[in-house]
Amino acid sequence: MQNELLDRNALLYRAVLALETPEECGAFFQDLCTVAELRAMAQRLEVAQMLDEGLIYHDILERTGASSATISRVNRALQYGANGYKTVLPRVKEA
Repeated sequence: MQNELLDRNALLYRAVLALETPEECGAFFQDLCTVAELRAMAQRLEVAQMLDEGLIYHDILERTGASSATISRVNRALQYGANGYKTVLPRVKEA
């Protein structure tokens, strides 16, 4: 099942990897996603960053407006997911 999902999404992954600048990335995601989808993804990444920094749910909720369900879902992904957040968070911190 995991390999099937990766195969099905390969074009999307290759497209993202082909982007060269933040401007290109922004244009691509604006074309690909709705405003609500972009907001949700940006919020999840912000929540992941805050959880990684050790902030508690209440503070994250107040700062981001994310629901406790979203915070919990992101936390589960950080703890038990595919390590996507753990891969990207240090890289965006350095940038």
